[in-house]
Amino acid sequence: GKQWYQRRVRGENSKKYLDDFSMDYKNEYIKLLKHRFNGRRVLANHVYQEYISDREHIHMNSTKWTTLTGFVTWLGRKGICKVDETEKGWFVTYIDRDPEAASKKEKKTKMAADDEERQERILMDQIERARANTSDTGPSTSTELERAEDSEEKVVFAMPKTLGSVKKVEINLGKNALKAADRAARDVDDKSDTMSTVSTKSSSSSKSRAGNGKKRSAIEELMAENEAGKKRKKRKDSWVSEGIIVKIITKDLGKDYFKAKGVIEEVFDTYGVKVKLLKLGKKIKLDQSHLETVIPQVGREVLVLNGAYEGGRAVLDKMNVDKFTVDVTMRSGPFKGRSVRDIPYEDVSKLHCND
Repeated sequence: GKQWYQRRVRGENSKKYLDDFSMDYKNEYIKLLKHRFNGRRVLANHVYQEYISDREHIHMNSTKWTTLTGFVTWLGRKGICKVDETEKGWFVTYIDRDPEAASKKEKKTKMAADDEERQERILMDQIERARANTSDTGPSTSTELERAEDSEEKVVFAMPKTLGSVKKVEINLGKNALKAADRAARDVDDKSDTMSTVSTKSSSSSKSRAGNGKKRSAIEELMAENEAGKKRKKRKDSWVSEGIIVKIITKDLGKDYFKAKGVIEEVFDTYGVKVKLLKLGKKIKLDQSHLETVIPQVGREVLVLNGAYEGGRAVLDKMNVDKFTVDVTMRSGPFKGRSVRDIPYEDVSKLHCND
């Protein structure tokens, strides 16, 4: 009886020690993930290598996890981290559930959205004013400069000060205007000649551009500038958005859920979503990595999820199966009516309102 009691005590103590070591290991790993890597998505093994570089670290064989994969998947099941497996290995993203941090993130997101909306509003106002001015004054046309032959008006040319002393040349625009201009040109120094060459090239290139097509209007300039700014904007890792149709691609939930379609009703923690299944009517929480976008039939409405036209509604014009892209026509925003080609499948998804 005494030996049995001693074995039981040793067993209970060993389990307690195992749990304590496991929690210490977990806490240190999360601390490193949160502060050293600022909560961003990172390779789990990268964090582990950083962790074991500390001589005082707790060895994994002292915990209840036998492998790093087991530990990482445990973090995912417990909702401590967002985890996803790739060809490079397991990636982890710390989920900060601190109310203050969540509040700051929400405020930051709202400020960014408000700023983008304000810029969009300013652009639309500028476009409307430009259109109003165009309609009031009518289309403008370019004409050549005309002068009477007997005009005694003088034209003064001045070279920039950066090229040395400024030389002024007065030319009488009479019958011998060309000859007078030719004589005056010979008096200009070498630096002036250099500037004249540059100016001539610039003029030629301008004429070439004018010959290739009409000069863009103020409206087109504004729209082009806005589009360029959007293209420069960094693509997001997260693409999920409320109101779109998605397809479940994970088999972990069973055959009833695999390839089932649903509408995203809520997005939380950037990558997490609440999906209402269209046929089953059930609501489940999933991660972005468990889903893929749905491409509808031609003529149906989609939402652009990433890239320069992010957040805009569009109509599907064509599917480019060989390139895994689609062509669409924008139906909202400053680019309404514009045709956009070769948007990747993963950057658009069917809108629920079409059903």
